[in-house]
Amino acid sequence: MVQYLKRGATAETRATNDRQVRDAVEGILADIETRGDAAVRDLSIKFDKWDRDSYRLTTDEIQGCMDQLSGQDLKDIEFAQIQVRNFAQIQRDSMKDVEVETLPGVVLGHKNIPLNAAGCYVPGGKYPLLASAHMSVITAKVAGVPRVVTCAPPFQGKPAPAIVAAQAMAGADEIYCLGGIQAVAAMGLGTQSIASVDILVGPGNAFVAEAKRQLFGRVGIDLFAGPTETLVIADEVGADGELCATDLLGQAEHGPDSPAILLTTSEKLARETLAEIDRILAILPTADYARKAWEAYGEVIVVEDDAEMVRVADEIASEHVQVMTRDPDYFLKNMTNYGALFLGARTNVAYGDKVIGTNHTLPTRKAARYTGGLWVGKFLKTCTFQRVLTDEASAMIGEYCSRLCALEGFIGHGEQANVRVRRHGGRNVPYGGRAEPREAVAAE
Repeated sequence: MVQYLKRGATAETRATNDRQVRDAVEGILADIETRGDAAVRDLSIKFDKWDRDSYRLTTDEIQGCMDQLSGQDLKDIEFAQIQVRNFAQIQRDSMKDVEVETLPGVVLGHKNIPLNAAGCYVPGGKYPLLASAHMSVITAKVAGVPRVVTCAPPFQGKPAPAIVAAQAMAGADEIYCLGGIQAVAAMGLGTQSIASVDILVGPGNAFVAEAKRQLFGRVGIDLFAGPTETLVIADEVGADGELCATDLLGQAEHGPDSPAILLTTSEKLARETLAEIDRILAILPTADYARKAWEAYGEVIVVEDDAEMVRVADEIASEHVQVMTRDPDYFLKNMTNYGALFLGARTNVAYGDKVIGTNHTLPTRKAARYTGGLWVGKFLKTCTFQRVLTDEASAMIGEYCSRLCALEGFIGHGEQANVRVRRHGGRNVPYGGRAEPREAVAAE
């Protein structure tokens, strides 16, 4: 039995919010497609109060941002980027090109080909989220993408030094100080000053996520990565109220529309967590954001046992799932819908967000039902090829193809096969006909 001690916003409220976002984004994208740079500038001034002749940062500006950071800051960024690069390289090494002779004289294969250009959005309006630069730029570069463009909004009226440093250290080829829908649209559609890209990646607020969704088809996107979500799965053996509350609010501080859910088999733990949330909100410097998110989208759910926790968790399909139970591996073995799992109380979502090495751009809004997070494979196209080495192989495949095309009524397709059967197999197949099996012809 599922018991809710606290519920979040209703489905109707969320649907209304979605419609408002969708309509706003549609109008803005149409304006940018029509007016290009002029529309981007107007929007940057309107939303970020940010204007300059070119939004692309110069080499001197990039170095100036890096010079504002301490040596320790740069070492810490470097450490995180090494972890991300190492894991991305492991992923890349797992993807092999293949070429195999599947039948005598018939060779099939595939190649993993990097995209030519990637656009990476790095959120930074409320917080300078430099980690998003590691996750997108490094992953694209490990995949072999030759042109990687990054956009991040101004922070407190200027480029955020930490974001710019992370973008540069990760290997970005073009760095723009530009935020929101206008940044995503500029990269996806292209303008007079910004060449378009082949794929848009990176997390963002609801407007950024919707802009990516509406641009999908014109360009590729990584996944639906909207406002951060977290699900804490816990019992009294694996966690206490302070840990649960800390991990919930640690993600709720992203913004007022970030869902944070506790799922537990212990009503006692649930009530302790609610009390701890009240205590922490009274002292948390980012409580203005976290409180709004918790009040609007926070939930506390009590269920009977671990099996029911798995069922409910798979229905929620959360972006982040923190598991603090007596047997975390039970959830690794049995859960199917999640962006990333954080197993045991020694780890947490912040580790994954910032430094441990796995990618933090993850599916939201139940997209974990059909996709995982950003990884090297998102920047690669797995493209097949085929080669027929002998006349005999071409004639043999051609006979099957001829008959199958006839079943479908594709005469032109069938003739592609028939002409090769005639040339390589010595068979007198009439134009527009079908290559009957050799044994049937022999019997006649």
